[in-house]
Amino acid sequence: LQKTPDYVYNRCYETAKKIYTPAVHPREPYMTGRRMRTSPFYLREVELGAYFMEAAGWERAHGYAANESTLLAKYRDRIPVREHEWDARHFWEVSNAEQLEMSESVGMINLSHFAIFDISGDDAETLLEYLSVAKVGGTISHGKGVYTHFLDARGGIRSDLTIIRRGDNDYRVVCGGDTGHRDHCWIKRIAREKGLNNIRLQDRTDELATLGLWGPKARETLAQFVTNPDELSAENFPFATARELNIQGVPVWAFRISYVGEQGWELYFPFSYGLRIWDLLYEAGVTPVGIETYANTRRLEKSLRLQNVDLETEYNLYEAGLQRPKVKEADFHGKAAYLEQRSWSQQAAYLCTMTMTEHRDANGVLRYPVGQWPILDPQTGEVLVDSHGRRSYNTSVVWGPSVGKIILLGYIPVEYAQEGRELTLEYFQEHYPIRIEAVGYRALFDSDNERVKS
Repeated sequence: LQKTPDYVYNRCYETAKKIYTPAVHPREPYMTGRRMRTSPFYLREVELGAYFMEAAGWERAHGYAANESTLLAKYRDRIPVREHEWDARHFWEVSNAEQLEMSESVGMINLSHFAIFDISGDDAETLLEYLSVAKVGGTISHGKGVYTHFLDARGGIRSDLTIIRRGDNDYRVVCGGDTGHRDHCWIKRIAREKGLNNIRLQDRTDELATLGLWGPKARETLAQFVTNPDELSAENFPFATARELNIQGVPVWAFRISYVGEQGWELYFPFSYGLRIWDLLYEAGVTPVGIETYANTRRLEKSLRLQNVDLETEYNLYEAGLQRPKVKEADFHGKAAYLEQRSWSQQAAYLCTMTMTEHRDANGVLRYPVGQWPILDPQTGEVLVDSHGRRSYNTSVVWGPSVGKIILLGYIPVEYAQEGRELTLEYFQEHYPIRIEAVGYRALFDSDNERVKS
């Protein structure tokens, strides 16, 4: 849809106006090219007063007005009021309340924007092994999901995605909605260059809907709708595995994974069954939760990285804290560069998790930064620059309602990358103190892994 003449013209026209506008908000949504792709739950979300934003043509609800009357009152003391209009623009407080309710009970998140590709055939394993840094074939069991990356020739991070082995030569590839089309092209390009023609690549994105069901009550909720509740136990349905379920007569492919630090599943099913599944869960008391929780707030509380934001081809997996403990024997694209990076005693910069230790401006207003801003040396007032000439800025920033802090991610030069180090964030020409909480991957939110994986 992004190649159609109307879409291209309208977006270019709107983008040109944004470029020459003095101040465009980082979260400002496009007005053109809207309502092009909607999930099967769209009408239900409209009825709930969804606050929609758009990604890759998909309408995505960031929160639901229907939750405001109950959840905002319940969690008011943990959700700060954003006094500054700029910080509050295109943000809805209810999304924070929805996250807190999910952590206390159970919530569902519409993930139908996921790009889903089924790849099968005699060359499927060879192709995906060559593309992926992680091992996805060989001794990997059927039903096992593996989080992995694609690299460019220089070892830069081209993509992050999940690959689930469904059979000997049968895989499901799940990518982010706004990167999936690029991954699709890359998969086809590498297959062509390597002469791996015996594959069948099916784009299932517009066929399979996805709902994330998470929270401490996720298992007991789902158990109401399956024939044998024991099949959902941790022993019978281990973490990071997938299998078919029958939910009140609906065929559902369930994947036990968590991007939000709570136990539960991603549930995949044909679009035609979408309203049936949504209504079953909603009537069972499951709270609809906006994508703000999934893509922003809980993601940063868990120190999870986002492709095209925290993960870029300009940085490598060692700098991002996502390197594998071992390098697989099989060749893969970018392996030579990856091995060279592994041999270095230290990297030029490291992706760090940071918090703001003070966020009140000169007028006494508490600020909640949005967008990307320079990170400075507090002694010199200069932007940090690593040995490769890359300047430091926050790649992500958000208020984390579960930890009660403003959390940032950003690449920091190695000579500054120490836990406890105090740095400065420049936001609208004012300086705010920030502190490095973790170098590499370490979550601020106590995910209680036993709870997630149990």
